Amino acid sequence: MSRSPRLLVVLLNWRTPDMTLRAAESALVAMRHLRAELVIVDNDSGDGSFEKIAKGLQAPWAKVAPVRLIQSGRNGGFGAGNNVGIRAGLSDGSRPDYVYILNSDAFPAPDAIRLLLGHLERHPEAGFAGSYIHGEDGVPHISAFRFPSVASEFEGAARFGPITRLLREHVVPLPLPRGTTRVDWLAGASLMMRHSVLDRIGLFDETFFLYFEETDLCLRAARAGFETHYVRASEVLHIGSVSTGMKRWTRVPGFWLDSRWHYFSKNHGRGGAVLATLAHGAGGLLWRARRLLQRKPRVDPPRFLRDLISHDLSALTRPLPGVRETPAPRDAAVAQAARAE
Repeated sequence: MSRSPRLLVVLLNWRTPDMTLRAAESALVAMRHLRAELVIVDNDSGDGSFEKIAKGLQAPWAKVAPVRLIQSGRNGGFGAGNNVGIRAGLSDGSRPDYVYILNSDAFPAPDAIRLLLGHLERHPEAGFAGSYIHGEDGVPHISAFRFPSVASEFEGAARFGPITRLLREHVVPLPLPRGTTRVDWLAGASLMMRHSVLDRIGLFDETFFLYFEETDLCLRAARAGFETHYVRASEVLHIGSVSTGMKRWTRVPGFWLDSRWHYFSKNHGRGGAVLATLAHGAGGLLWRARRLLQRKPRVDPPRFLRDLISHDLSALTRPLPGVRETPAPRDAAVAQAARAE
């Protein structure tokens, strides 16, 4: 009789302790009847989050499964923080069969985690599996995508129906899948990964501070021969942009521009990154001409196109960074139990 798989759930917090505790409570409900443990990583919030979460984990609901709270020691971004949790492994020192990463503003339905695990158990060709994501209003979020390309950069920036129809096979956001299907990549708000695949391709590239890190990870898996599957039955409520503040951006931050450039230059070479920027610039100029003539509303943040081109011109003079992963913390103090044994 085969043993049931072991699962590590990683929940990353950055200055959202109340929401993280709410996400942890939802995750623990969804982990029932699974051989699963939860590790919460505080990504060096520096605002009392660690202490507040530790106190919250004294509640009865937090005692239904093994839970640990650890401190990352530095805020290296989304990928780096999740890597800390993945490297922590299970409480007995062993490695899990699967890793499930969950955003601090995401709340899985009671069967959401079990459905992802079951899907990966039945589909060895899949390295990753992710959920159907919806907002508090029930409206589905776009969370399944094609890999970005030079053509998609032009299409996305131009925002012009005939161009979109011509390049429809390159449009990055996929129409909402009606059922379980293979996709290129999925948003990292609710994503389960086969640990053996991570052993082969590595963890998140920590050169990405925020954005494009899950795109890069899924691309590396695809190049290694593993598929990414969207599992429609696994449902997760996601508020979105709580930690990043994306909805309040008045200007695109440098880390987004850095991540975009790194994604294209790493995966398509410096020449491919330049072509992607030229394509985006051409599409952006076309959109801005139409916006002036047709008096369309602003869509991009102020100065976006100028910031993008200026950033990438500067990036051309810098050496390409290598893949960076942070080693596991050596100080035992950063890996504390959230409650007494």
